[in-house]
Amino acid sequence: MSTASSSTPKTPTALAGAVRPSIAVRWIRHAESRNNQVYRDARVRYGGGTPDFDVQGWQTYVDTHRTADPGLSDPCGNAQADCLADYLVPHWTEQASRPVRIVVSPMRRTLDTFRPTCQRMELANPGSTQVLVHGFLFESEGCHDRGLPREGDSPLEIAERWQATDDHDDNNKHNNSNDNTPSQPLDFTGFPDPDRGWYVHGQGPETRAASEQRAAKFYLWLNEYLDQQLLESANDNDTEQPQQQHHDVFDAGVAIPGEEDEVDHDKFAPRVRRRRTVVLVGHGDFMSLVLKRIVAGYGHYVENDGIPHRSAFCHYNTGMTELEYFGHGRFLVMTHNTVPHLQNTPELLSGGSLKDGWSYLMPNDQFVLDAEVNVAFADELEPHIHEQAQALRALYRSDHPLAGNTFIHDDGTADNDTVTHFVVQRGLQVVGVATHSAATGRLTDVAVRPSAGPHARTKLFHAVQQYARQQGQSMALTVVPCNAENHGFFQDAGFQAIPTDGRILILADRGDILADEKSQQPLDATTK
Repeated sequence: MSTASSSTPKTPTALAGAVRPSIAVRWIRHAESRNNQVYRDARVRYGGGTPDFDVQGWQTYVDTHRTADPGLSDPCGNAQADCLADYLVPHWTEQASRPVRIVVSPMRRTLDTFRPTCQRMELANPGSTQVLVHGFLFESEGCHDRGLPREGDSPLEIAERWQATDDHDDNNKHNNSNDNTPSQPLDFTGFPDPDRGWYVHGQGPETRAASEQRAAKFYLWLNEYLDQQLLESANDNDTEQPQQQHHDVFDAGVAIPGEEDEVDHDKFAPRVRRRRTVVLVGHGDFMSLVLKRIVAGYGHYVENDGIPHRSAFCHYNTGMTELEYFGHGRFLVMTHNTVPHLQNTPELLSGGSLKDGWSYLMPNDQFVLDAEVNVAFADELEPHIHEQAQALRALYRSDHPLAGNTFIHDDGTADNDTVTHFVVQRGLQVVGVATHSAATGRLTDVAVRPSAGPHARTKLFHAVQQYARQQGQSMALTVVPCNAENHGFFQDAGFQAIPTDGRILILADRGDILADEKSQQPLDATTK
């Protein structure tokens, strides 16, 4: 990206500091598909989510009516696609540069969702859209029918279907019955075989781990795709030939003369400068997998292989999430899951409630409670672990209103003492911490979340004793509680007062604390 020089600034924002050009990025979920309708009808017919839920009846109905790669439901899905076009066409005509770059899933429901918008854009302004069908962008689980893989459409089949005029389009109120102008040609990427379907290598329903891996690939591709556009724009804007410059990538946070009266939230008013716009048309669950990577910013977004993350993003059918991309993986989330095109037709809202199955994206309790607890201890903690540990200690200090499971004590350990930090985690969530002195066997900075229960506390002390044994140290642990409530916390864990000094509690070198741990797997503990 270009920066300000000692000469006359090239952009108005250079006077105010760093120039921050960005690309408008829009995530849009497909309209309601026939499968969405099948699942909704099955839930109503067979009492889904109730004590009388007929699982067998539900499954039989779904198996009978579900298809591997459905189009849109009628009338709901088709009406949503029309309403989306009603909103996007005038919005982009006034505020987006041309072409609008559209990256779409190869599945039929996404292509059918955006076809009305693209047709109307092209009819009014040929060349105003550029559509790229991406083979990575299909929904989680892939293309299958009753567990058997289906190949999906090939690029040729997708292109032929895109160009065809179906009955819905013939009756579309926005189409001129005397005009059969075909849609613009499609581009393709990410297909495993250019002559075969996008799911040609599928072995059945895609696993959760495979969906996460594909989301990581698409996230990396998306960053590169957007970075290349920013790079090209910066290079072009540095040229001495104004006619070759890209004026659609700029710092939208600062107005130039003529823009003072523009209202940012008015999506239909003309703009002095139209913006580079990239639209991603995808699917609810896979969108969530990519969005959590966008929010994490190359951080942690997978806790256990094959298990859903504890956080997810929900979208209505045709729900939109607006982002700004500033380069090098920097995204700003502006809005999430908005449906302004359906505000006057609430009866068309679908696919965005708990009754639509979103709660199934949450991992089962066994993966976020005791079965997920691991113990990690290291002298150098990862930043996100260190942050949680510090917050846990700060929140449950003895002088905090929520205190009760903490004591803080400085025992003046020697400079040559080996101090090890212990952390109890449930996935990436920290629920317990402690610091151990090898020279004295003293535990300090102990904190356990009250909701974690006695198992996490037992795990913590078990790990300390196990590590001390591995290092040839005494397994006897001592603590100095700072108040009566802390005293009771450690006594409940098996600590006993030393006869010569009642302030100090000791957990002797014995195995009875481990009695309820015999069935547990050995700890996968590492030190640094």
